[in-house]
Amino acid sequence: MTVARVTTLSVRSDTSFEDAVAAGISRAHKTLRGISGAWVKEQKVVVEGGAITAWDVVIEVTFVLDD
Repeated sequence: MTVARVTTLSVRSDTSFEDAVAAGISRAHKTLRGISGAWVKEQKVVVEGGAITAWDVVIEVTFVLDD
């Protein structure tokens, strides 16, 4: 039997949504073993002076627990 757990991460990038997701997965990989997927739960942008200055995502990372 396989048991998985989900953890929520909030990530900000100065480049793009894709970069924010990649940064979140990379950071999670440093402390979580068995990452099997992620769900992008929320996306938003930060606007200053009429321009987008940051991209924020909330991701749900799924990882399989060790036996």
